[in-house]
Amino acid sequence: MSNVHELTFLKENIEQLKEDGVYRQLPVLETANKGEVILNGKSVINLSSNNYLGFTNHPRLKKASIEAIEKYGAGSGAVRTIIGNMDIHEELEELLAKFKKDERAFLYQSAFNCNIGTISAITDAKDLIISDQLNHASIIDGSRLSNAKKAIFKHSDMDSLEEILKESRGKYKNTLIITDGVFSMDGDIAKLPEIVELAEKYGAMTYVDDSHGSGVLGESGRGTIDHFGLHGRVDFSMGCLSKAIGVIGGYVSGTEAMYEWLSHRARPSLFSTSLPPAAIGAITEAINMLMESTEYTDKLWENGNYWKSKIGELGYNTGHSETPITPVIIGDEAKTMEFSKKLLENGVFASAIVFPTVPKGTGRVRCMVSAEHTKDQLDRAAKAFEKVGKEMNILK
Repeated sequence: MSNVHELTFLKENIEQLKEDGVYRQLPVLETANKGEVILNGKSVINLSSNNYLGFTNHPRLKKASIEAIEKYGAGSGAVRTIIGNMDIHEELEELLAKFKKDERAFLYQSAFNCNIGTISAITDAKDLIISDQLNHASIIDGSRLSNAKKAIFKHSDMDSLEEILKESRGKYKNTLIITDGVFSMDGDIAKLPEIVELAEKYGAMTYVDDSHGSGVLGESGRGTIDHFGLHGRVDFSMGCLSKAIGVIGGYVSGTEAMYEWLSHRARPSLFSTSLPPAAIGAITEAINMLMESTEYTDKLWENGNYWKSKIGELGYNTGHSETPITPVIIGDEAKTMEFSKKLLENGVFASAIVFPTVPKGTGRVRCMVSAEHTKDQLDRAAKAFEKVGKEMNILK
């Protein structure tokens, strides 16, 4: 029998990961995803979750989720175009459109699906996509699937963007500029007002991936567009429902025409079962909570600023973060992995982020502070960062 089934090439690749010091095993969470958790059998302070507002375990979301299951069942049972489009899906889309101050919103099963499905549906081979150098992998994959021509502008460099717009003027049917709203590895915010000005000057459309701006920036977490007061000037506003909102899913908001076209051409919606009732119930409650009060986003920013001051006083390099996302940049990949491992031994889970997620030589642990963290938890985490930093000669 042939040894082709041994998958030797994969085994060799895995060995290379181990030699490079970047091999990892999946951590196992044994509690709800909170500020302090049981991970691999040990109690640790959690600085690696996207649960910005502490919604994943909120009693109101859990209650709404259970009620939705009791009424509608465990799953929707079909894609939306057949019989998987429930009244609660439609009601949530109406609520999201109201929240985002847009005409319509279109739901997807995940934010990743949203980017892949939307970008590939609204562009084709006659078009040009201009993408920020540090955009998320889902934007890159969605652009590839679209068959559109692609150009990359230097990260948040408006001269680089304008140069591409000038050079490409008149060569394509449509031009689409895509940017993250908040860049997830560095926590910096897109220069959206300048991007929109350039887009309008050169007749381009704009698309903002607000995965890390949803529930974080703007009034009650309405996102980057609201933060800059650009309503009506950004064509496609993508939002995430699995980070600050605490559940699962994604959506894109915009015009009625956008909604109608995506309902006919967005492949994840056409070929994959719709979001389950439990998720819809919880998401709806989360959006209602944000529309009721700014207390959740206010607490997130209070904790984020507190952590930045603590970690900054220690002397760590936190890059150019402008949001609660706080990278602690170590540099070398293997050293970054070791730093994260030693933090875990000292009761703090701050996951290592290394190449290919970030450029080589910029390895970091990404600290994700939430509204749920207590000052005591953040103080204890800072002490662990100080101890490990000195032990590894990162801090003097």
